[in-house]
Amino acid sequence: MKNAVKKIITGVLLAGMLASVTACGSKDDGADGAGITDVRVAYFPNITHTQALVMKNQKTLEEKWDGRCNVTWTSFNAGPAEMEAIFAGEIDLGYIGPVPALSANVKSDGDVKIISNTTNAGAVLLKRRDSGIETLSDLAGKKIAVPQMGNTQHLCLLSILSDEGLKTVDAGGDVTVNASSNADILNLMDNGSVDAALVPEPWGTTIENNGNAEVLLDDKEVFLDGNYPTAVVVASSDFIEEHPELVKEFLQAHEDAALYINENMEEARSIVNAEIKDATGKAIDEEVIKNAFTRMTVDTDLNKEAIMKFAEISKAEGFIDSVPEEEDVFKTEFN
Repeated sequence: MKNAVKKIITGVLLAGMLASVTACGSKDDGADGAGITDVRVAYFPNITHTQALVMKNQKTLEEKWDGRCNVTWTSFNAGPAEMEAIFAGEIDLGYIGPVPALSANVKSDGDVKIISNTTNAGAVLLKRRDSGIETLSDLAGKKIAVPQMGNTQHLCLLSILSDEGLKTVDAGGDVTVNASSNADILNLMDNGSVDAALVPEPWGTTIENNGNAEVLLDDKEVFLDGNYPTAVVVASSDFIEEHPELVKEFLQAHEDAALYINENMEEARSIVNAEIKDATGKAIDEEVIKNAFTRMTVDTDLNKEAIMKFAEISKAEGFIDSVPEEEDVFKTEFN
């Protein structure tokens, strides 16, 4: 990556880092002497990364780039880990949440670009049935769980609290917000350790179906009427500059996958579930994944306004140092 990226990779020897960067989009001479480009794609085994899971399953990129590229898919479970891989020059294209994508963009001085949308909404605010919460104002003095501090669901929650005139304990208020894994949040709801939780699907449906929680805000009420990204696609500036045609071809495949998913939802759900089982060892209950898909939309159109709103919240909460210029965040035209 460029010098801005190098500054944030502490403790890494310069020579080793340069070797990683050189590997980005590298060419290997095959038996016939033809150059083969390595394309490294990152994704999560989550339903919100539907296009990635469908393309991986159907070997879309491998077939499109047969004889031209070696495609490698790498699974991640958290945004920061994927960000570090991007900074280290180990990933060329990645599916990731909008907030980690923004953080990567800011920390790299714009070298990590958001190039497309993936899915919208896909999260709900749940309340424990015996929590005494009836309205949003009742969140005062309560304990609320999110999957990760500084992630998309956390920022949505902070926006909700702000709109209600509420503050977290850290900000001088009385709302306690803690981060726990989605699986642990289910148990925390059961044993009364938390009063509410803002979680992504399919965990929203899973926790709701467990019987001790119900929806306080549905997917259209959590943030901007549901018109906000849950996952986006990012690319390193180096890869964009070196391989603009490959980026355009990737985005066309990404859009084709979105169209396929929306026109073949039942089959797409089965493919996504198969890929999740392959990556995690466990499939999602069929009724759970069916309902979870109704709480999100598969859409490649970028809502830049929503993403910049996340940037403002991130800056206000201290997760990023500054709000970047919009033109430095997005890249949607490729020469």
